Amino acid sequence: LLERLRGELGRWPTSVGLALWGTDNMKRDGAPLAQALALLGAEPRFDTYGRLSGARLLSLEELGRPRVDVIVTASGVFRDLLPLQIRLLADAAWQAASADEPAELNPVRAHALAQVEALGCTLEEAACRVFSNADGAYGANVNQTIEGGTWQETDELADVFVKRKGYAYGRDGRPMAAHAQMRMALGTVEAAYQNLDSVELGVSDVDQYVDALGGLTKAASRESGREIGAFVGDETRGSGVVRSLAEQVSLEARTRTLNPRWYEAMLSHGYQGVREIESRVTTTLGWSATAEAVAPWVYQGIGETFVLDEEMRRRLAELNPDSAARMAGRLVEACDRGFWSPDPETLAALQDAADELEDRLEGIDPEAAA
Repeated sequence: LLERLRGELGRWPTSVGLALWGTDNMKRDGAPLAQALALLGAEPRFDTYGRLSGARLLSLEELGRPRVDVIVTASGVFRDLLPLQIRLLADAAWQAASADEPAELNPVRAHALAQVEALGCTLEEAACRVFSNADGAYGANVNQTIEGGTWQETDELADVFVKRKGYAYGRDGRPMAAHAQMRMALGTVEAAYQNLDSVELGVSDVDQYVDALGGLTKAASRESGREIGAFVGDETRGSGVVRSLAEQVSLEARTRTLNPRWYEAMLSHGYQGVREIESRVTTTLGWSATAEAVAPWVYQGIGETFVLDEEMRRRLAELNPDSAARMAGRLVEACDRGFWSPDPETLAALQDAADELEDRLEGIDPEAAA
């Protein structure tokens, strides 16, 4: 990840936003958690009985590079299942913020001191680097907002994310409303990152990735005033490969969404299969809304494969008319929101197809109407 970011930025990154999920860390023995510690320049500390008792900050000499400030947004499941690990991260961040080191080598301290001055908070509060939901709450609701389609500007998605995830967890493990601190911390982020650990679920299969990584990316972009790159650590085939989110979305479009072996297998499941395809189209729209990570050819391919092809459109409508109509509606929405700009002929054909599917949904036979 550091090598990729150095290539993108031309220097060491100063701050990375990291989305952490509970089940992913449990399945991989805490590897994503270890990434956060490695970026900060810390390691777990154990007592004489082998119990986790906090963090040990590596010296800059041991680390051999500048520290990287890590802004962690943890899922509600991570918060519930791994409370000691939250305190471990908080302790590591506190030690980094308290270390007497040059600002250019320790952005954790530099950013924390800037928060103290700007917000009038204590260094303990400014050093908080783990943000999650309030007790008893789960998810950022970015995915649900996108699915509802009622939002107007993408900044609304950033507001939803910060409102839901703006609770800081410090060394005592207790949540504290810290929306202003989170916004200021996100303003320093130069890249957002999340791991993939299951070959069965990609970033386009479930909208929780849009909720977590997409929401983080959009919020950081809004707070920093610049487009933030999003990256994925694909560890589904053994050795990890870091890709940009746009690369990952394109890969999954080729291998799944637009792959006949995949969508024909989905369609063999009838009603639910069409629902699965529609869900992927909605998730694709979510990646445009939160991270601008969808190439135009992806929308073009989806449109030509599922909506503009008359035979396929009829199959989808017969199996699941609701999902077929929503799928066409998502493509029109992508055009309306400026995520995709097809040529006028394609746009007109897409709108006609969407109208036809709506007619079928209303019980109007398109052929009889013609």
